[in-house]
Amino acid sequence: MPKSTATCNNFLKLLYNATAWADVAENDSSGPMTNIAVALATASYSASSTLASNEATFTNYARQNVARSTSGWTAASGGSLSNVDAIEYPQCGVTGNTITSAATGKPGGGSAEIFHYGDLNASIAVSNQIQPRFPAGAVTITET
Repeated sequence: MPKSTATCNNFLKLLYNATAWADVAENDSSGPMTNIAVALATASYSASSTLASNEATFTNYARQNVARSTSGWTAASGGSLSNVDAIEYPQCGVTGNTITSAATGKPGGGSAEIFHYGDLNASIAVSNQIQPRFPAGAVTITET
């Protein structure tokens, strides 16, 4: 059963902007998560994946954190939101990868929980001196 647009917006605002959902859910007040991790992968994610599943391994790769607020993600509208600023990864050193997917989730090491995932519109061949980046507004999260 689908959700209403208002419910989609409220869910996204709670998860990505740390905005309370009146009479339903509040952001953790004692130690809230302050960033959303954005990971790159060399194969598609699935519903059972973690951020570590098929994660990129190019030289200098690191997940990038985006502020969990409206300074990092736009306020949800029409059931979707996007990144406010460019998300830039470190420049590749010697060893590269071909990036096909991306995911958002809890920051931290290891097998962090995924919030949303999807395949890229086009793969990114990352090799020596290539710096992957998503321009502002390019990462769109849609809740249906």
